Amino acid sequence: MITLALSKGRIFEETLPLIQAAGIEVSEDPERSRKLILGTNMPDVRVVLVRATDVPTYVAQGGADLGVCGLDTLIEHQAESASDDLFQPIDLDIAKCRMSVAVPADFDYAQAVRRGARLKVATKYTHMARAFFATKGMHVDLIKLYGSMELAPLIGLADAIVDLVSTGNTLKANRLVEVEHIMDISARLVVNPASLKLKCARLQPLLDAMAAKAGAIA
Repeated sequence: MITLALSKGRIFEETLPLIQAAGIEVSEDPERSRKLILGTNMPDVRVVLVRATDVPTYVAQGGADLGVCGLDTLIEHQAESASDDLFQPIDLDIAKCRMSVAVPADFDYAQAVRRGARLKVATKYTHMARAFFATKGMHVDLIKLYGSMELAPLIGLADAIVDLVSTGNTLKANRLVEVEHIMDISARLVVNPASLKLKCARLQPLLDAMAAKAGAIA
């Protein structure tokens, strides 16, 4: 059995054409079904639905043979993992966005950086944020949040946020502006190393088809 771990939403939708290129059709729409394990038209392939942040863990621990997750999730997982427990064969070039620093429109971020101010930064991506500000020689107090990041500066909880930005519309709606671009983000295909060895004959055609389709889309 081949088990593919995906999260609902954008990654699921943008991964579908890639697995369809390998002849795999998911039997149910995850937005209409309450099932967490979805069958496919191939009896030896199934899809499990997990939280985006859990995809690397499911794959690393053998709960899934492969999965798709954002580079942001992957970096945070690797920072917390004691070993390199995932094989990353393909940048799928889907679910693209960027990791940025944003502040209230009336906050003089450039001046704060020049005078070496110690900023309070709200983020879900504490490892990425800490590493980024360290390269700038800045000391920051990180506040870990899991959602509604834009609210933190508006109520005085933080001076800035580090978060994913796609269109920027949510920032604008909350009177925030991007002031630093940390890195571009896209989704990666990750594979359990043991599965790659033991199920290579079944997995490799799937990996090749997804890579070819991703390249064609890009």
